Amino acid sequence: MMQAMKSLSLKTLGAAALAAGLLTACGSTPPTQFYTLAAPTDAGATARSAAQGPQTFIEVMPVAVPERLARPQLVVRSDATRVDVLEQERWSSPFNNELRDALAAGVAARLGAIDVSRGGRPADQPSYRINVELRDFDAMRNGQVQASFGWTITRSDDRRSAACRLTVVERVAGSANADVVAATQKAVGQAVQAIADNVRALQAGQGGQCSA
Repeated sequence: MMQAMKSLSLKTLGAAALAAGLLTACGSTPPTQFYTLAAPTDAGATARSAAQGPQTFIEVMPVAVPERLARPQLVVRSDATRVDVLEQERWSSPFNNELRDALAAGVAARLGAIDVSRGGRPADQPSYRINVELRDFDAMRNGQVQASFGWTITRSDDRRSAACRLTVVERVAGSANADVVAATQKAVGQAVQAIADNVRALQAGQGGQCSA
């Protein structure tokens, strides 16, 4: 009987130790951090833009990105030959979706426009279809974010269009992943402003090629 009790006690202690070990292992895994590319909206600027003329409708299509970036994880360069995919540092959705949403929200805010990408444009109103490609993107902590964008904008009624490109470089202020995100937001903000300016040019009857 004593031998059986001793065996049972050892098994109980072993199970408890295993459970404690598992809890310790789980506790050592850092929580996943989620980031967004969307910048805070300036409601006042949106209202001023909307008051300047007739309602504008935009249609921002899905954004093409390099295959290595079409994922929710942050991808940062660690040296000249290697990039790291950060499992615990993630965008709130896959990067290509996050980028499309940030561009759509930013352009709509600057123009006081309505994004009709998912439907809702009145049949008698023109819209501006925006196709964006992120051609290149590189980010390094304590370094910089460099992004190359290309896009076309086509007006739905008369088919006037503009084809544009933009390369931007933003300094990364520190070694934190949040610093990379902040620099990426600024880079996207530059693209948003350029796209909004192109839409205004088409509204004014201008078109053709542009580059920066």
